[in-house]
Parts: sequence; structure tokens; C-alpha cells
Amino acid sequence: MAEEKRQNIYKISRTIKRRENTLYNALRSIYEDSTFVGEISQLWPELPLVANLRCGLWYSPKFDFNCYFKSTDGHTNNLSFSIPRLNLHVALFAGQRGGCIIVDSTRKGKRFPDSMSKTIPIWTCVLNRAVSNYRRRLARYDSLENESDTSNELGNLGQHSSSWDCSLHLPLWVSDTEKRMIEKHLDGWNKELEASGADITKIALYLRKPLRPLWISQKTVIWLNEVPEYDSWDFTPVMLVSASSSSFTSQQRTTSKFSWNYIAGAGDDEESWARGLSPDLFWKHAYDIISSDPDLCNQKIADIVEKDRVRRAHRGENAPQVSVRPSKCLGSPSTSLIGDPVELDNGTVAEGEKSNNDDHISFLGSTNIAVCKSQLAMEVPPAYCIINCDRESLSVSIDNPEMYLHLPILVCVVLMSNRPLPHKKSSHEFS
Repeated sequence: MAEEKRQNIYKISRTIKRRENTLYNALRSIYEDSTFVGEISQLWPELPLVANLRCGLWYSPKFDFNCYFKSTDGHTNNLSFSIPRLNLHVALFAGQRGGCIIVDSTRKGKRFPDSMSKTIPIWTCVLNRAVSNYRRRLARYDSLENESDTSNELGNLGQHSSSWDCSLHLPLWVSDTEKRMIEKHLDGWNKELEASGADITKIALYLRKPLRPLWISQKTVIWLNEVPEYDSWDFTPVMLVSASSSSFTSQQRTTSKFSWNYIAGAGDDEESWARGLSPDLFWKHAYDIISSDPDLCNQKIADIVEKDRVRRAHRGENAPQVSVRPSKCLGSPSTSLIGDPVELDNGTVAEGEKSNNDDHISFLGSTNIAVCKSQLAMEVPPAYCIINCDRESLSVSIDNPEMYLHLPILVCVVLMSNRPLPHKKSSHEFS
């Protein structure tokens, strides 16, 4: 009996969690957290804003470039310096611009993801040691040859190797035991970096001061009248901005119209909630999404994603059908074989004029086959194959005559595929 009660409580808690983690709640939480990211970037507008893929990419409409530091490389008992993910471009841009701001987020209960607590601090330390070793070797070579313009330039740009900070800088919440564990691996990681053949010449040329991480969250206190100039420090700052609030409890927030539940680290694990929506597509329609009714959010996102897919298909880009698993807690019906109608944005409808129900293309499940009214087939790109099932033949622009087939039947529809059709056959062969 007690076991059955525990299972029921578990099911109820899971149902409540699913209802709290709705698509609208996730996008609204991202939108709110992006305000904090924008405020931090405005404190140091000269520094490039960098998204740590993939979660960080959701938290600003515009990033200068991306990076990829995995949290798993900083997990306890799984500490590593990743050779496939060297992110040398981050160090190069930080050297050229005097620093950088990296944005990421994490789920409820933590202020910073492990990518910021340990992965990036390990990365900065290993690169600082690599640059120091490179300059030391170059200095020895220069003392023998006494003719190296490049080494002289390096000597003028960077600090002397004896004063170059190669120590490991970790946040206060990382224990001393774990810090010592990391320090034991540093020599081995530097040997792996040298053995990889990675070219750090440009980094050594542009990096005037050693890299050093700084941690900023929504709980960080920054006096706006005492914001330090980034070039006043004796290091190159790598500012690690954790976008989300680290509250351990669920937060219900309200606006003048709606109430919603805040989700910390909402941008994480986008496959489980985004329904095909990408960060770029979200920010193109952010105001419309956020200001809409939460109950209509799922349908609005489905329309946005499908319209974007149709546009990309018209341009000949890869545009796979997005399949969405229905939510159990909402009692949604199973996925329909025929997708919801999508308005065809082909410029034939005047701006502000509502399209009628015939101006739609409906895709069949996850296939690249669509059904629409025959007149719309004349507007599709010439790379499309067309089966015209209307009684009258159409005048269409196509690349190959074999990509058009007139097969009149009683129902007036058009099927389109992005693959060429077979040669024309007699009517009995299509039965």
C-alpha cells in the first residue's frame, strides 16, 4: 500500500513538472534571462559576446561567434582537456579584442554549469601554459640565432615568461581536493596539446596578457559606478555569464496579462521541448511569441516552424518534416498523418489580406510529399516534381519535362516531391 502511494506521488509530481515545463514557460524564461545577458554585455560593449553551444545560443538575439565547451569535461572523476574541442578561435579573439564574454546556462539548483566551473578554467590554464612554453622555446632559439623578427614582436606584445600567470583559477565553490586533482593532470594535458600539432603561434602573438576566467551570475553584485575597465586588469578576462536564476524553488511570475512558471536553464536540452524551433527563428518572432496567449503558444510555434520549413524547401535547402511527440499530461491526440495546413508565402496574397483556406500546402506526415490546390503548383520552384490531378493541364516552369505528370482524377489536388518522377507510363501501370 505504501509503495503504491509512493508511485502515485511520483506520477503526480512528474505530471506537475510536465505542466510547468511548457513551451511557453521555457521561451518566456529565456526571454527574461536574455535581458540580464544584454545588461552585462552593455557593461563591456567592446568585448565579443560568445554563445556556448548549444544552450547558450538561446539567450541573445545576436552573438559575435560560438564556442563549444562541454560540461561533461568538467564532471568529477571525468575531468579532461578536449583536443577535438580546442576552441582556439576563442583565445585568438580574446587576445585581439582584450577579452570575451561567454554565455551559458544550467538547470535549477546551480549557479553555474560545470562547463564554466571547471571545463573553461582548465582550458584557460592549459592554453596559458602552452603560450608560456612556446615563448620560452622561442626565446632560447632567439638567443642562439639572435635573428628572429617574430620572436622580437612576441617579446614586445606579451609579458615575459617568468611573469606569465600559469596558475589554475577556479571558483570558490570548487573544493581544494578537486583543485589538486585537476592540477595533477595539467602537465599531461599540455603534452597532449603539443602532440596534437595545434598551431598556437597567432595566439602567442596576440595574447598580451594571460587568460583568466571571471564568473558572473544574476546574484553577482556589480556597482554600476565602479565598473572596471577590462584593459586595466593584468590578465585577459574571459567572463563567464550564467544567464539563469539559481533559485532552488519553482517561481511563478505574472505579467499584466498572463501568469507563467520560470524555468532555470530553459535553453538546455532543446530536443525535448523546442518542437523544431531554433534560437534564430525564436528571436525573429520573439515579441509575437511572448505577447501571445500561453495556451496558443504550441500552435503558434508549429505554424512558425512549418512556414520556415516550406520557405527553405522552396529555396532548395534541406528542410525535413518536424515530428512532435504529443504531451501525455495534456491528453493530446496522436500525431495526424496529414499535417496542419500551412499558408503559402509566395507573394500572391496582398499584405494585410487574410488568405483563404485554399491557399495552403499540407505535408503528409514526415514525408516530402504535399497536397494543395492545383493553382498553387504554378508558383512552386522549377526543381519540384508535380503530379497534376486536376482535369485541366497546367502551364508550369520546370527544369525537366519528366518532372511533370498530368494524371486527372475527380479530386483536384497536387502532389509535390523533391525527387524526379519515373518515366510516364500507361494508366494501368499506376493502378
